[in-house]
Amino acid sequence: MDNEERDHVEPLKSERYFQEKDLWGFIHRSFTKSMGYSEASLRKPIIGIANTFSELNKCHSHFNELVDYVKRGVWQAGGTPMEFPTISIGEPYIKPTTMLLRNLMAMDTEEMLKGHPIDGVVLLGGCDKTVPAQLMAAASANIPAIVLTGGPMLNGRLGGRSLGACTDCYGFTLEHKAGNISDEELAVAEDAICRSDGHCMVMGTASTMASIAEALGMALPGCAAIPAPDSRRRHLAEETGKQIVELVRQGIRPRDIMTREALENAITVTMASGGSTNAIIHLIAIAQRLGMKLPLETFDEISARTPFILNLRPSGQYQMEEYFEAGGVPALMKELEELLHGDCLTVTGETIADNLRGARTLDRDVIRTVEEPLDTQGGIAVLRGNLAPDGALVKQTAVSAHLKSHIGRAVVFESPEDLTRRIDDPDLEVDETSVLVLKNAGPKGAPAMPEIGQIPIPRKLLQQGVRDMVRISDARISGTSYGALIVHAAPEAAVGGNLALVQSGDRIELDIASRRLILHVPDDELARRRAAWQPPKPHYDRGYGLLFHERVLQANLGCDFDFLLPAELRRELLGE
Repeated sequence: MDNEERDHVEPLKSERYFQEKDLWGFIHRSFTKSMGYSEASLRKPIIGIANTFSELNKCHSHFNELVDYVKRGVWQAGGTPMEFPTISIGEPYIKPTTMLLRNLMAMDTEEMLKGHPIDGVVLLGGCDKTVPAQLMAAASANIPAIVLTGGPMLNGRLGGRSLGACTDCYGFTLEHKAGNISDEELAVAEDAICRSDGHCMVMGTASTMASIAEALGMALPGCAAIPAPDSRRRHLAEETGKQIVELVRQGIRPRDIMTREALENAITVTMASGGSTNAIIHLIAIAQRLGMKLPLETFDEISARTPFILNLRPSGQYQMEEYFEAGGVPALMKELEELLHGDCLTVTGETIADNLRGARTLDRDVIRTVEEPLDTQGGIAVLRGNLAPDGALVKQTAVSAHLKSHIGRAVVFESPEDLTRRIDDPDLEVDETSVLVLKNAGPKGAPAMPEIGQIPIPRKLLQQGVRDMVRISDARISGTSYGALIVHAAPEAAVGGNLALVQSGDRIELDIASRRLILHVPDDELARRRAAWQPPKPHYDRGYGLLFHERVLQANLGCDFDFLLPAELRRELLGE
């Protein structure tokens, strides 16, 4: 469909609000004019700007400035901008976990889009759960939408080396726990690691989701990697404001862009980037909002054929600042072009192939070629076996080589509280070959699947020089995490998944190459343990927490609420 054919495919929503000569038209015009909008302003496309600024969200602290540049672009393109808030989810602050609120933010955003006279929307996100929540909402509301992320921080600097949040957060606190750095040295590192506005500057979840928004075609090319303080981020904000008006004029909506092929492009970029395991949950949730199933096998198939070519931490050497200088997501996608669906439509109004015509890599040490990758396979592998019949994930590019195939004796922690109480007990029966197992940290169990899958290495082993062990849980991990971390084990322990049946002393086998995760316990013994198993008591007895507990889906189904799926897909997946 060309531009002329898309022009005013249907009357704008704002026209129904502001141009009708009935009682409600009168009220809408009167109330809005009282805020300073003129009659002429109300005859232009109304562009909502979802501003998730919050002083409780460090990653979004600069959003009020970005909004001003978005508004400038909207006005220049002939639209009328109207800013509105939604809840904002700051990863370091919210307890027990931000995952509890991703679905709430998606609901908040969706209902704001559906309930107001908005013809199109600019979605300002950045911190881990905000961008997936906004994409889920955009998929459900399906009004013209474009994502603008806030950008990564500049590299932290200390002692002549670059630091990355939060990969080095783990490193510094681990060495402090081992007694290798003092309280004073830890405080110096705290001041050095986050030195500008923006989200984490490694390929953690925030950077992964920003890259996904771009790979899906829902953000302008180059959006993901521009550092937050860079003036070019402001230029991009202005261009984003202009482009949303054009999307409204052409009638291009999220479901025109977020097709199955676009989702496959996003998975390919994630695997080539060594992206966060959290992206798997979020992409499944987005796909299901679009009415599509996205099984874990799809991720593993794409990972197997996608080389890992982005040399970024925690799986590589560099950070987002160097990625931007090397060409950013467009350069990476240009390297991967033969593996992508180039005919996918994007928010530019053109295809992926069109957008990549001028893209090129400027630093081959940061972005490798597919012929000379860092690894022949993508960053994330899907594991299966009797310990995780519905799958588990591992970021294979961040696993120590000697642990990629491993058999060890389980050391089991029944809950996060049990882990905290016993992990540093000098009498804990554990050695470097042990497999640490954490139960009841999944969607219903913890509650809400916190990022505690980077199970701490026991202090006595740290003091012996151990820095990685096989660790298994139904929890999540930060995208900035590293090590032999098997997460998202499904079904989770709290609903009776086999993880609930593991006992200390059991032998567990991990073989990433063959995608195996096996509990070496006979079936009859597992049946005996299951007969004695009792589910844990729910953490909530009222409110949103209880709603989450009762209606959240498992990790392999995206952890969305069952009632937010399209009805036909809900019946297919859940047998309703």
